[in-house]
Amino acid sequence: MTTWNFICPLDDIPRLGARVVQRASGGDIAIFRTAADEVFALLDQCPHKGGPLSQGLVHGRRVTCPLHGWNFTLEDGQALAPDHGSCARFEVKVEHGQVLLALN
Repeated sequence: MTTWNFICPLDDIPRLGARVVQRASGGDIAIFRTAADEVFALLDQCPHKGGPLSQGLVHGRRVTCPLHGWNFTLEDGQALAPDHGSCARFEVKVEHGQVLLALN
């Protein structure tokens, strides 16, 4: 069974922006908000050079790493060609205006 953890109200995450959640087990999680108020959660580390994806540009359902311009799909964390690699993805949802993250 999934345990959902309250993170913040949706409005605390700027549209086309992100919020960082620190984990005790290491590896921060970036929660992204699109222009359409969709939320996605990825490990906050580009597999290329470790750049903080939370500081990247959100466009559509993608984020661009601020260090070297790699693009990742927010739905699954996959790099877009010609780049290769992926970021871990986490389950996240919005209920009644509240962002909830599965940290199991």
